[in-house]
Amino acid sequence: MSFNTELMKRLVNAYSPSGDESEIAGIIEEELKDHVDEISRDSMGNLICRKVGGGKRIMVAAHMDQIGVMVTKIEDEGFLRFTNIGGIDPVLSLNQRVVFKNGTVGVIDKNGKAKTDKLKLEDLFIDIGADGKEEAEKAVEIGDSAVYVSDYHEDEKRIISGALDNRIGCYMGIEALKRLKESENDIYMVFTVQEELGLRGATTAAYAIEPEFGLALDITGSGDTPEDGRLAVGLGKGAAIKLKDRGIVVDPRVKNYMVDMAKVNDIDYQLEILEFGATDSGAIHLSKSGVPTGVISVPTRFVHSPTETIYKSDVEHCIDLLVKILGDSLEFLG
Repeated sequence: MSFNTELMKRLVNAYSPSGDESEIAGIIEEELKDHVDEISRDSMGNLICRKVGGGKRIMVAAHMDQIGVMVTKIEDEGFLRFTNIGGIDPVLSLNQRVVFKNGTVGVIDKNGKAKTDKLKLEDLFIDIGADGKEEAEKAVEIGDSAVYVSDYHEDEKRIISGALDNRIGCYMGIEALKRLKESENDIYMVFTVQEELGLRGATTAAYAIEPEFGLALDITGSGDTPEDGRLAVGLGKGAAIKLKDRGIVVDPRVKNYMVDMAKVNDIDYQLEILEFGATDSGAIHLSKSGVPTGVISVPTRFVHSPTETIYKSDVEHCIDLLVKILGDSLEFLG
């Protein structure tokens, strides 16, 4: 299956930090309106795309939001102080460009005496080229958010871009619904909000949907770069089937089912244990009386940076596994 580059570019270029996901939601809704039976947005902003069926009720979550920064103060000199929206690394952020919703571009720099190896967010500021507070206030306001500026690169094997966390999960959900020919299941593909702030959209969506089985689509780290051997996940080795992260320990029944599905369908896979972070699965599996939940992850280098890197072959294996699961009767659930 050929990679849909045009769709991927539109997804990663959409401005949608946590709490302001309307632009990316609009792109996804337009893309899926002819491929599902129902589309709605709940009061949190989650985009819920449903293929109606009489079988098991499945919730698949792919978060739409991306990390960013929010202005907390405008200095007299016109520089902007800011806080984080999600997992912003102060060292990585130094000298990076950021762009606001209105197109204003700034550069992150540090206070003169701050030591680079001990940077904190309070040591940083954004320079938008304003000559004083009055000029800055014409461009931005306190509470305005911005995201990293990044360039999209795609070659035969790789994609390099910001916001692959988690626009690649959104891409997989979209492509899976397009490719799914038959399923008796009642499928809720939920493109969630505010995952980077604590799985908030998935929490409310799972409560409302009451799924019998849950899946999260997201990225994961990799352990295949020099002197980084604690994570047994590598790019080009297939779909990552999660066993554990900080939000979930996957039920062995779910893990064994997903592995069996991959084996039976000749889908390349690898097992993943992530020592940092969590996905929407952490919220889904704790909803109401509990939901058996798994995760399909795309191995990724340079997470939460403007140069996140993935292999297209891994994405295809993830989509193949997702399609097979959505079309299955899920008899292991009883």
